[in-house]
Amino acid sequence: MEVCSQLPVLPLDRLVPKHVLSRRGAISFSSSSSLFGAPDPRQLSQRRGAISYDSSDQTALYIRMLGDVRVRRQVGFDPEPRGSPPYLCIDFRTLHTCLGPLAGAADSAPERRVHRLLSFQRYLHSSRLLRGPPQQIPLHLLDEDYTGQARCMLDKVGSWNFDIFLFDKFTNGNSLITLTFHLLNQYGLVELFQLDVVKLWRFLVMVQEDYHSHNPYHNGVHAADVTQAMYCYMREPVLSKYLTSCDLLIGLLAAVTHDLGHPGVNQPFLIKTDHYLATLYKNTSVLENHHWKSAVGLLRETELLSHLPAEDSLNMERQLGSLILATDISQQNEYLSRFRTHLDQDDLCLSHAHHRHFILQMALKCADICNPCRPWELSKQWSEKVTEEFFHQGDIEKKHNLEVSPLCDRDKNTMGDIQIGFMSYVVEPLFSEWARFSDTRLSQTMLGHLGLNKASWGSLQLGQRQTSGPEEPAEPGGSGDPGVTTASGGTGPKDIPQGNRGS
Repeated sequence: MEVCSQLPVLPLDRLVPKHVLSRRGAISFSSSSSLFGAPDPRQLSQRRGAISYDSSDQTALYIRMLGDVRVRRQVGFDPEPRGSPPYLCIDFRTLHTCLGPLAGAADSAPERRVHRLLSFQRYLHSSRLLRGPPQQIPLHLLDEDYTGQARCMLDKVGSWNFDIFLFDKFTNGNSLITLTFHLLNQYGLVELFQLDVVKLWRFLVMVQEDYHSHNPYHNGVHAADVTQAMYCYMREPVLSKYLTSCDLLIGLLAAVTHDLGHPGVNQPFLIKTDHYLATLYKNTSVLENHHWKSAVGLLRETELLSHLPAEDSLNMERQLGSLILATDISQQNEYLSRFRTHLDQDDLCLSHAHHRHFILQMALKCADICNPCRPWELSKQWSEKVTEEFFHQGDIEKKHNLEVSPLCDRDKNTMGDIQIGFMSYVVEPLFSEWARFSDTRLSQTMLGHLGLNKASWGSLQLGQRQTSGPEEPAEPGGSGDPGVTTASGGTGPKDIPQGNRGS
């Protein structure tokens, strides 16, 4: 579909109103702070929640290490309130600045903090007020992003080898905006739902802005990668012929916003530091609720769905929340057990909306943790980024004399041990069941990459231990067998061997 010829280049003043909008989404300011004063430091978390477990179950034990057991509650559907209760312990404004090599650059720190906490519109407005007339910063619009190498990559957006890092460079750091706009147009959803192009573009710009680029892993590039993976899963024959236009729209929006406003630390960190988000959501799926309510806030602020009947709009917000909440890793065993039961009983009927929605939940869960199933060149980069984020949290916890969270201590954990454990106890069980549901070349390719990547990490670990001497594994799963046997026990495509044939 040719998009460039249909959409005009929009001037900046049409995309960004001169007035400052009231955010009902990811960021709120207390009544005691001004909009342009010190930023309110209440935005932190990573994504690991809580489950009950049997100590003899190694899979449950590993997932338990990623989160904490907390009480659950039924959540509402309102965006986060503007006000927020006070919190104690740590000044969260310093988390991503005090440990960095440029911590002493006092002249640039305030600007970084303001830029991080303000929305796109607020940032431009504050630039005018605080620094005078802004420089002419090019806003890379559709016509520019859809040309050259970026457009060539979009022609192969359904390929599992899609390099999101390269695409992000080609789009000048706007991979999430460009990819999402392209997919919505490719499905014809912009026309079908009569989405206002200016509102849609403004929504995507604000979403990308609210993904903190200082996070090594949970940033806009990760959201773009998950969105591309979700697109691949929704194209699978067993699912695509049943999906409605509403399913497609909600599925893409959930992938785009599933980690919106992620602060780069996990749920137990927020709980033990008495962060206001933990209090607000009663220690239950804190991050996932935050992502959902932030997304709802942006949808309402930009009025992207305001032209739809109120009941339809509210129902879409609920479905969006249901998909995002499913990505809570603490509920991994619950969803996996339910998925396995459906497959064993062969009772999935995708003509029913309830079953379709459940499969979309499983698809988003797979997309969220699919990095170990990517080709090694991509998977290794993601492993390095998530480990850096884990270790950065551990450094913060040490600095403030807090108990270091599992997998976050750089002195006791290695990247290889973390990845092998994660692949063995979290990724492999989920993708083995997905391959039972959708037994296609894509599923076998993912399992093949998973096995090869796991074997590669095992080889690297073995080499490091032979060089530095024996080390005692710090966490369960760290010394697992480098090989992996798939659920089917067979071999995949000839060019992608299965996990038990790793190098």
